[in-house]
Amino acid sequence: MLETLDLATIPPEDEALRGPVRAFLAERLAGVPAATRARTWMGFDAEFTRALAAKGWVGLTLPQAYGGGGRSHFARFVLIEELLAAGAPVAAHWIAERQSAPLILRYGTEAQKQRIVPAVCRGEAFFCIGMSEPNSGSDLASVRSRAEKVDGGWKLSGTKIWTTYGHKADFMIALVRTSGTPEDRSAGLSQMLIDMRAPGVTARPIRDLAGDEHFSEVHFDEVVLPEDALLGREGAGWEQVNAELAFERSGPERIYSSTVLVDAWLDHVRGRGNVTDAERVLAGRLLAELSALRNMSLSVTAMLAAGKSPVVEASVVKDLGTAFEQQIPALIADHLAGEPEGSVPGHLLAALEYVAGMCPTFSLRGGTREILRGIIARGLGLR
Repeated sequence: MLETLDLATIPPEDEALRGPVRAFLAERLAGVPAATRARTWMGFDAEFTRALAAKGWVGLTLPQAYGGGGRSHFARFVLIEELLAAGAPVAAHWIAERQSAPLILRYGTEAQKQRIVPAVCRGEAFFCIGMSEPNSGSDLASVRSRAEKVDGGWKLSGTKIWTTYGHKADFMIALVRTSGTPEDRSAGLSQMLIDMRAPGVTARPIRDLAGDEHFSEVHFDEVVLPEDALLGREGAGWEQVNAELAFERSGPERIYSSTVLVDAWLDHVRGRGNVTDAERVLAGRLLAELSALRNMSLSVTAMLAAGKSPVVEASVVKDLGTAFEQQIPALIADHLAGEPEGSVPGHLLAALEYVAGMCPTFSLRGGTREILRGIIARGLGLR
């Protein structure tokens, strides 16, 4: 059921984190061009992640007993806002600290928690997600990758695709079939914790239109996994993967993917002088929409802080937020088309080109728009 999204305010002790984070980013990102910063949560930089971890800002909300910061969801909101607004390269630790470590803390054994979570918080363990498969689209229940029980563990065969940085990750949490057939749908699915350097694991990068290699196809050829590779209960994979997706959809990151482009455009307009009424209208429109979405995202954060599980509410914010992110490059491109030839700086055009090329993916990651609207419809009692 969809709850009312009440206005929320960041507590002063969490807002106080903004200054140190902003100063750190100003130093680390000095001189980095807008086109590079526009990649932000698709930008993989292990050195940056380790520097962030040294500040205690990787795993900020994870328990101190496992190396985390023990801070509130509001502190993480502030951190994420600053990282994405500045265009920090966060992809190396993004999945690990946002969803993999919390999932292990929720379902893993104590040995798994002790082995993995502190390494994530130190910026030493990077994760990818093994959900999508070839010819399955967003239909996760049609999983064909299979792990069979063998003496002392499991033997895994199958393929995952569109795996973000699977070719650079240390570990994968994969949704695989441990019993039944694909016709059994969600029954018989389990999650496995896989060492990406194990014999039989092959990760092939997939080059996108921007020339980057964010995604990969991962193939498992009779990979032998230890007994404790099973994460949680056998056959409970569907329940667990939905919890994992809830972690993924609950943050503020679904509204900031195009922020570096907006800032580059605003800098151009202000630097040129003689701001037009059309520019004021466009800037006001973007600011108004961002303000509303930010307040909605803060409300979801308040629900998380209160111990709730805002699956439907987070889905609403993600759906609206990605629509907002996707319209930004088109709006800015339409405006710049009216500028005199040669008057638009190259760094702004480069940032625009990247975001325009990548923005169709914004509504795919974390669940397609169709999947999210199905969740929302169920929450409203419409299906």
